[in-house]
Amino acid sequence: MSRVVRLHIGAPKTGTTYIQSRLGLNTRTLAQHGVHFPGTSRLARPELSQFRAALDLIGQDWGGPTGHAEGAWDDLVKKVRRLQGNVVISHEILAPAEPAMIARARRDLGADDLHVIYSARDLARQLPAAWQESIKQGRTWTFKKFLKRAQRGTPFFMRAFDIPAVLDTWGAELPPDRVHLVVVPPRGAPVDAVDSLWTRMCRALEIDPAWAPRDSQSRNESLGIAETEVLRRLNGELGRQVAREGDYDALLRAAVAEGTLFSKKSSPVTVGPDHHPWLEEVTAGWIDWIEQSGVDVIGDLDELRPVPLAEGEKWKDPDRVRKGKQLKTAIGALANMTAEAARRPDPERLTAKAAEELKRRLSR
Repeated sequence: MSRVVRLHIGAPKTGTTYIQSRLGLNTRTLAQHGVHFPGTSRLARPELSQFRAALDLIGQDWGGPTGHAEGAWDDLVKKVRRLQGNVVISHEILAPAEPAMIARARRDLGADDLHVIYSARDLARQLPAAWQESIKQGRTWTFKKFLKRAQRGTPFFMRAFDIPAVLDTWGAELPPDRVHLVVVPPRGAPVDAVDSLWTRMCRALEIDPAWAPRDSQSRNESLGIAETEVLRRLNGELGRQVAREGDYDALLRAAVAEGTLFSKKSSPVTVGPDHHPWLEEVTAGWIDWIEQSGVDVIGDLDELRPVPLAEGEKWKDPDRVRKGKQLKTAIGALANMTAEAARRPDPERLTAKAAEELKRRLSR
């Protein structure tokens, strides 16, 4: 039997956490049908193994202790080369990889048939999600500054979102029918709909949705404007060094990801009307490129077009959150962190230190 490798390269903020988690939960049933989502260790989930392998391939070293990704790509390649059938590899940080890295991936995987899969959604949703994700990772820039950088194409996220640039680079030596663009359904589309993100991705991966019956509850949920502003200001107080290395900061960010730090969600972060002409122009150019490229499109390209605010809907500037709203959100976060410190066994007092640090910052 030959080996077909389906490499899902992102983009970030397109439901990748859910896709990877669901694949990981169903590795046994998928394998029964000749579909493999390989990991490299019994102690780590397949999606974590693949994250480390992706870091190693692109020469990055974050998300863990120094050196934690070293050799992970070679380990994954060895596992892949022992497999036959349909092999799936997925991580969104691969999207903006350099040509030399892509050439190495193609060479090392040694697939009889290589397919590249890229998921995309409209920039009016993607950019706010990317800014929030950068804040979760310790950044302190305002939404206005983030969008200004995005218009220049400089942030990692914008390079990963650039559909023509990503697909032109990854698909340079592939026929168009082996490059697949999965369009993320619009906001509000049911997860279990017949034409959901999951079913669209299954078409790209050439798997039957029934082969992965276990659903995943993993979501990288967005924050509201007040929660994002509180976290952004806290990042400024902690400093980048602490944000990257401090134990209590790692715990704070885990609480954000798990949805236990903030009890409520304020108004969503959205792109203001002044930026919509730019979004529409960029998207129109991307759609023209896609239609001429011949790549396989799964979904409706019109779903990539940004949706403006509804008539009469007032835009709320994420950089101008009322002080009272910030204070209420921060006190709620402090209460949740204090309760967590009291609830869990904490021999190293990491949770307690996180709560103490948050309280100290808020008392200034």
